[in-house]
Amino acid sequence: MAQKVITEEMVVQEISTFEKVKRVILAIQHLIAMFGATVLVPILTGLDPSVAIFSAGLGTLIFHFCTKKKVPVFLGSSFAFIPGIIAVKQAYGDLRYAQGGIVVAGLIYVFVSFAVEKIGFERIRKVLPAQVVGPMIMVIGLNLVPVAYGSAKTNFIVSIVTLLTAVSVTFFGKGLIKQLSIIIGVTAGYILSAFMGIVDTTAVKTSALIAVPNFTLPKFDVAAIAIIAPVVLAVFMEHIGDITTNGQVVGQDFIKDPGLNRTLLGDGLATMVAGFIGGPANTTYGENTGVLAITKNYDPSILRMTAVFAMILGFIGKVGGFLKTIPVPVMGGISFMLYSMIALIGVQTIKNSKVEFNIKNIIIMATVLILGLLPTYAKINIGIPVTKTVSISGLSFAAIVGVIVNMILNRE
Repeated sequence: MAQKVITEEMVVQEISTFEKVKRVILAIQHLIAMFGATVLVPILTGLDPSVAIFSAGLGTLIFHFCTKKKVPVFLGSSFAFIPGIIAVKQAYGDLRYAQGGIVVAGLIYVFVSFAVEKIGFERIRKVLPAQVVGPMIMVIGLNLVPVAYGSAKTNFIVSIVTLLTAVSVTFFGKGLIKQLSIIIGVTAGYILSAFMGIVDTTAVKTSALIAVPNFTLPKFDVAAIAIIAPVVLAVFMEHIGDITTNGQVVGQDFIKDPGLNRTLLGDGLATMVAGFIGGPANTTYGENTGVLAITKNYDPSILRMTAVFAMILGFIGKVGGFLKTIPVPVMGGISFMLYSMIALIGVQTIKNSKVEFNIKNIIIMATVLILGLLPTYAKINIGIPVTKTVSISGLSFAAIVGVIVNMILNRE
């Protein structure tokens, strides 16, 4: 009889051990899914990849705390802020001013979360309808295409192979493989680059195995803030879409419980913290929602385990060193795909919201697109002067004008 009790306890222990191993494997899978996109943003902008990985993990934990640990999401680097960060870097030569803009953008998110709780989401959406937000998202993606081309032209063969591999996996891959299209594309381009002798591994050799990420404090300037902060208007609707999609996958309405105000608060605080330590703005990741759909395991604690793994990974110096060895044309090829996808999201926003293509909405959308793209494609900097060297132009100016024009034409 005693022997039977011992056997049952052993079985229970084996099941418990299996569940722990399974949870770790699922967490690592989420880590792989978010890794490619999360490190790509700092690589493209000049921010520290190790800080980005660490801030993504820390931001995810902050988000889960704000949302009562109910929403199974992971927060990674936001692509929407890339043009603003690059613009501030070119104007100031110091990324700490971009950090200041990111901090303020996160603060705006926090204020928006309070506004949503106080006056309701529907009233805010009237100020930011799809005919304004959709073109704004398109501007973000289209403004980055020349940046991708500038990187790709350093070696078109490597760029094309990288791009075609990633696109092929995206369209023809299944399951987790489909979710890893970015990593697979970059790997293919990296291997080809190695064969062509254009990979410099010096950064890996000189990096310590364990190293503290290059944390930096922000600097604040009104003009730099004016360049970056308006991006919040676009990512606000992106956030709603991500949370809604995540809820549909899980089978719950997270807009109601824990509430849109809490998810916005978590996103805002995570972005503020990232800005304070030198990381890019955070956003909820569709890559990890895709993993949820594949695995059918919706346990939020697994995402928190992923967050802890990410924070630990940020302190492994060899990882940051390896990321610095990725050739420029590889990043150019994968960037073409990512920036095009951003622009496509803008088109989908307009389509899914069933925007009526009447003369008023066409004028609004055309206004945002033209003003947002003029500085990049026509080198015409229409905007509001802030200092002698910096003005509110591009997306920032287009967003402000778009909101005003919409309020005038669709005032009813």
